[in-house]
Amino acid sequence: MADKATAPAQKAPRGPATKAQPRKGEAAPAPTPAKTRPKGTGQVPPRLRDRFRATVVPTLMKERGYTNPFQVPRVEKIVINMGVGEGRENAKILDFATADLQAITGQRPIVTRAKKSIANFKLREGVPIGAKVTLHGARMYEFLDRLINAALPRVRDFKGVPAKGFDGRGNYALGLREQLIFPEIVYDKVDKVRGMDINIVTTARTDEEAKALLTHLGMPFRE
Repeated sequence: MADKATAPAQKAPRGPATKAQPRKGEAAPAPTPAKTRPKGTGQVPPRLRDRFRATVVPTLMKERGYTNPFQVPRVEKIVINMGVGEGRENAKILDFATADLQAITGQRPIVTRAKKSIANFKLREGVPIGAKVTLHGARMYEFLDRLINAALPRVRDFKGVPAKGFDGRGNYALGLREQLIFPEIVYDKVDKVRGMDINIVTTARTDEEAKALLTHLGMPFRE
C-alpha cells in the first residue's frame, strides 16, 4: 500500500476562470465601472416634452376632436442646416461653423458635400459646403425650448415668426440670419456671422394641425 505522502496529488476540476488575487503587500485593483448608456442631456427631463404630454395632448384632443392620444400630432425631428460656401476654399472656416453648430445643438454635426459640379459657381463634386445636425428625442425638445424662449426673443425688432413657412405636409421651415441669438455662442470667439435653416418635421397631416401643435408648444407666430 502506497504511503499517503508519496501519493500523487489530484488535479482540481476545471471551472470558470477566477480573478487573480492580489499578492501580499499589493493594493487591490480598482473595480471596473459598469457600462451604462450616456445620457447626453443630463438627468433633468426636457420640460417642453413634459409640457407636451401633460398639457398639449389633452388640449389638442379637446380642440381637434381626437379620440386617441396617439392621433395627436407631435414633433418627429428637427434638422438644422448651416451653409458654408467658403469652406471649399478654406477648411478652417468650416471648422468654425461646425463648432458653432455643435455648441448650439449639443450634438456633433456632419459635413455636407456638393452632390454635383457646377462650373458657374466654381463648385466641384464632393467639396464640403456646409454642416447639418438632425435632432431626435430629448435633445430635440431641449433645442426647441431654447429656440422659442431664449433665442428668438433676442432677435432685434422681433414681431414673431412667419406663418408661411409650412410646406403643405405639416412641416415648418424657419430661417435665421445669425447664430449670435443663441446664448451658447460667445461673441468674441465668432469669426463671422452666419445664418441657418431650421426644419421642424412633425407627424401632422396638414399645415393647420402642425400650426396648432407648434402654437401650443409656444412658437410665436406673427399675426
